[in-house]
Amino acid sequence: PPRSAARRPSHRDRRGPRDHVALGNEEWNPWEGDEKNELVASQQRYEANLKMIQNARSHLEQTSLRVQIWGKAAIGLYLWQHIFGGHLQPADVTAQWREGSQNAGKTYFSFITGPSVVPGYFSVEAENVVLVLNGREKAKITYATQWLHYAQTLVQTHKIQRVAVVLLGNEQCNNDWIQPYLKRHGGFVNLLFVTYDYALVNEEDIFQWPLGVATYRNFPVVEPSWSMLHDPRSYLCNFLGTVYKNSSREILMEILKQNGLDQLCWIAARDQWQPQETNESFKNYQDALLQSDLTLCPVGVNTECYRIYEACSYGSLPVIEDVMTLGDCGNSSMYHSAPLQLLKTMGAPFIFIKNWKELPAVLEKEKKMSLQEKIQRRKKLIEWYRNFKAWMKQKFINTLENSFLPNDKG
Repeated sequence: PPRSAARRPSHRDRRGPRDHVALGNEEWNPWEGDEKNELVASQQRYEANLKMIQNARSHLEQTSLRVQIWGKAAIGLYLWQHIFGGHLQPADVTAQWREGSQNAGKTYFSFITGPSVVPGYFSVEAENVVLVLNGREKAKITYATQWLHYAQTLVQTHKIQRVAVVLLGNEQCNNDWIQPYLKRHGGFVNLLFVTYDYALVNEEDIFQWPLGVATYRNFPVVEPSWSMLHDPRSYLCNFLGTVYKNSSREILMEILKQNGLDQLCWIAARDQWQPQETNESFKNYQDALLQSDLTLCPVGVNTECYRIYEACSYGSLPVIEDVMTLGDCGNSSMYHSAPLQLLKTMGAPFIFIKNWKELPAVLEKEKKMSLQEKIQRRKKLIEWYRNFKAWMKQKFINTLENSFLPNDKG
């Protein structure tokens, strides 16, 4: 029985409000002691039964696969917290070691991340590993390669059996360094999930993966509130970001100024990229997304940017400059609607424009839209984004299970 049930006065002994105070800070409880005990007991019986049913059910579904995810790049947090809806302990983002686990499909997933996750200094707890790596630039690739060599040793010594890699690819899609590690080239990596419109995506062993939100800046998992869906927003559009010299972003700024549209939109441009957000600049950015009907997404080094997914999180419709950037992206045999092949294939309800000169017409139309129409569009966007993450999770699990589970066909 709860420790205080026994010494609570029954309501017959109560003389008035004084006793109420005498109970100190404990919540006053209107149940009589024995009633309360009965309630607790029945609650415990109910929970025990529930556990039994759940156990029976999980034995039916029997997890046939154990997968440990080593999150050594920030996109691992997008995979785990946003796509899988998983949790991490401790919640503190600066912790040296964070972990979580989840049953999904026929698979038991565990996830570990943090600076303390170092090759050879943690226990390998599954025969299948997903390695989340950053291949953005030289220094990151060097670090990623060390992890691959560690995994390779584990495969060779039969400590683990199969490996998949989730890779934050290079923005120009030159990811050639990872090729030799793939099974098809004599390596040991069974599956590769890679960001951006990598031309070698084939939906067999190489899959496109979404860039997602900037988890390295602690962009949160956003739960849509009633007001986010229904309230009128103060701005037609927003753009907070860097305006690079001689880029389409300069043209965008010109067009906004010429047409006086910068008065109707939340525009905060700077001429140099800043990796480190201050709390204030980050809060500003989130407010801008929450307060604007549209979020302008000019191309940067790549057409795909965190801003697209961050805008979706807050129900602000991305207006995307739909042009290929320089480099080796696109032209994959799988898709022809480059850029943003993955998002387009998944039917993203965005506004795609080829040239910022089309923007004034888009904003004119925007001014004429009723709040009701905007609410419908917002709901559709948030619903689409939720489904998109659910699809990616399902696809990820199915791909792993199809590749990692022994074939019954044999």
